[in-house]
Amino acid sequence: MKTEFSLAQLADPDIAEADKILRACVHCGFCTATCPTYVLLGDELDSPRGRIYLIKEMLEKDQAPTAEVVKHVDRCLSCLACMTTCPSGVNYMHLVDQARVRIEQRYQRPLTERLLRQVLAFVLPDPQRFRISMRLAQLARPFAVFLPTPRPSATPGLIQRLKAMLALAPGRLPAPGARPGSVFAALGKKRGRVALLQGCAQQVLAPRINQAAISLLTRHGIEVVLVRDEQCCGALTHHLGHDDDALGRARANVTAWQKEAAGEGLDAILVTASGCGTVIKDYGYLLREDGAFAADAAKVSALAKDITEYVAGLGLQTTARQDDIVVAYHSACSLQHGQKITGLPKELLSKNGFVVKDVPESHLCCGSAGTYNILQPELAGRLRDRKVANIASVKPDMIAAGNIGCMVQIASGTSVPVVHTIELLDWATGGARPALDASR
Repeated sequence: MKTEFSLAQLADPDIAEADKILRACVHCGFCTATCPTYVLLGDELDSPRGRIYLIKEMLEKDQAPTAEVVKHVDRCLSCLACMTTCPSGVNYMHLVDQARVRIEQRYQRPLTERLLRQVLAFVLPDPQRFRISMRLAQLARPFAVFLPTPRPSATPGLIQRLKAMLALAPGRLPAPGARPGSVFAALGKKRGRVALLQGCAQQVLAPRINQAAISLLTRHGIEVVLVRDEQCCGALTHHLGHDDDALGRARANVTAWQKEAAGEGLDAILVTASGCGTVIKDYGYLLREDGAFAADAAKVSALAKDITEYVAGLGLQTTARQDDIVVAYHSACSLQHGQKITGLPKELLSKNGFVVKDVPESHLCCGSAGTYNILQPELAGRLRDRKVANIASVKPDMIAAGNIGCMVQIASGTSVPVVHTIELLDWATGGARPALDASR
């Protein structure tokens, strides 16, 4: 793709990166076939290729984003299926992230939407605030039926988004998990030492996931530390275009993890929420222009691993095969497209005694995508229903996934229990059986 940035514009490292990304695009349109919003809507501007044109024009002309540009960029899930499909290696992720920052800085959203986005950015990255918000949502949920039914609109309104938030609130909250700063000793001979990302929403909604990870890791000789000064990874605010907040969190985490690594050492930083993992693995890029953090951020990105990447090298010992349990494996977009981890989780489940079934249209997003199922509830609901129907076609006893957002989204549309991959692997290798109550 031909670009026309001035030399002055190209002096900006972000514009120089955008220029490189845009020049790699050859207009082939392969990306349209795997883009969830294009599959649903059939609008070229709701495809990666269409959004690339909109972003190119906005950046080249150094324009404030128009309402049309904002509408179509907002509809993007950042599922990154287009990057898996693209034969030219276009890094759409970094381009659309740059567009979101430009929108946040230069576009005046309606007051109610600005307030909602600020609330999400304030509440979701903080486990204590998130827990309080979930308690309030539980109290408000019975009254959701009294909210008026909004008229169909290209842009969802506040009432529709409030209904979506209340619908996603769990019926009950589990007790909090282990405290930051906790260290879990290896059982038997020590083989390694890792930091385990504590997470934000996951820490409140499903602490059992990290409990299963700790159980499996320590049983296989790995010491696990929950780093005390760790923060939210920054993914939630990053995808809202709040760049300063996201980069601040990234710097804080790089500092905390590097301090831990310099002390008693770390073999890896393990992540059980693949959406977080994709961003942490990108810290090296995000902080590339920060002289004080660039080198350490690159080291942290190199240490970051999805939990399945790490446990695959432990030589898991199966003690409780479950050959009669059919598991539908949902491949989270952030795992298969963002981190290019596709077959490994399924192989681990199969080797450890589960009957694993592929889900049709597994490349398509479930509609969760961070805050997408709140900000774009109609599209998210259609994608969830499509995903649930595809899962139902393989008649599973359980659904396994590697990302808390996907788990919550899918569970809201099915009665089949949804568990994390690591919960099943822990069970198969001597840990506790996962609770199979889909309403938990």
